[in-house]
Amino acid sequence: MKVVCPGSYDPITMGHLDVIARSARLFTEVVVAVVHNPAKSGRFAPEQRAELIEASLAADERTREADNISIDTVAGGLLVDYCAHVGAPAVVKGLRSGTDFAYELPMALMNKHLSSLETIFVPGSPEFEHVSSSLVKEVHAGGGDISGLVPDVVLAALGAPGAA
Repeated sequence: MKVVCPGSYDPITMGHLDVIARSARLFTEVVVAVVHNPAKSGRFAPEQRAELIEASLAADERTREADNISIDTVAGGLLVDYCAHVGAPAVVKGLRSGTDFAYELPMALMNKHLSSLETIFVPGSPEFEHVSSSLVKEVHAGGGDISGLVPDVVLAALGAPGAA
């Protein structure tokens, strides 16, 4: 089955990478959809995010050889329409906590209401439970050490200490 892993990935974190790698083991095809809102400015442009994801996947031993992962940028619109366009009957969402579930469940139910799109929730690995792109950017901006929370290519792109 083909699935979509949607997200802003601004930037990709080790938690994101973990969910993508685990999805690649479970499904025949995984589309990592870099979703962006043109009305919002992110740290990285969508194309840069896609490049960082590609480099992160190539560097990770779990995904380096995977031939069932693709990356796409999505410039808005409804997720159900995008999934129909690429032929994916389901999306995969990583959950770090009950707060994530409370946020994601209404969206999953709305997607199911709008179409036959299913949502598959994958619990995040406990070591990344505290990691979010927003928090990583905030800690980095304050001079904190984010090594181990994001792939090395992201450290380098951010000019962070500890970059390889």
